[in-house]
Amino acid sequence: MTTDRMRIGIAGINGRVGRLLREEVTAAGATLAGGTSRDPHADRSEGLFATLDDLAPLCDAVIDFTHAVTVRAHAAALAKAGVAWVLGTTGLSDIDQEAVATAARTIPVVQAANYSPGVTLVTRLARQMAEVLPAAVYDAEILEMHHRQKVDAPSGTALAIGQAVADGRGIDLSSHMESGRTGHTGPRQADAIGFASLRGGQIVGEHTLTFTSASEQIALTHRAFDRRVFATGAVRAALWLRGRPPGLYTMEDVLGLR
Repeated sequence: MTTDRMRIGIAGINGRVGRLLREEVTAAGATLAGGTSRDPHADRSEGLFATLDDLAPLCDAVIDFTHAVTVRAHAAALAKAGVAWVLGTTGLSDIDQEAVATAARTIPVVQAANYSPGVTLVTRLARQMAEVLPAAVYDAEILEMHHRQKVDAPSGTALAIGQAVADGRGIDLSSHMESGRTGHTGPRQADAIGFASLRGGQIVGEHTLTFTSASEQIALTHRAFDRRVFATGAVRAALWLRGRPPGLYTMEDVLGLR
């Protein structure tokens, strides 16, 4: 590292979150090393690069909110350059996730479906509540709503909350997940984790987890009003990574919760 100011690069710097990340990196007192852009007409003299292979050597950390199709290439580029990685991309396949885990043996990686401190706390509480609220008595359901442009459902954050519930109950999420119910589905399975997705307008993100029994209901709700909360959290994670050993970390680590 050649200066005291951390050099942070942004994958997809001209995207909706990328533009906010640019502002938050500067506000945090770090150096914006540049970013990647798929625009073939981008001015490469303005710190814009076509690939992460070109950007990574200029960085101490890269923040990546791009697309699952880029994950394996980005993992290889950052591991080769020895650059820390803040990964917020969701919808990863098992092979993609293995590439992340492989990179984390060489570089420090923070991976989270959502970089909001509030969502981090919700997932932690979801796990704790699932440990003490038995599935035979308390039905777990997750409702999420996002803007009309969102292409995946359930959201990565909803899945992270569901995974926290599954972890708390010691079960596998994929075999207990019920999503998009329609038609004559029969009675609800006692140990199911239900998901429902709504889309409309420009909702940044709303997630509600409920545990419902025959006699009571407990609800945890998080609403994001501004995408900036994700950018602020991701920059916080990038700064936290400075000097960390290789490994796969979460926002719970960044917030000092474990």
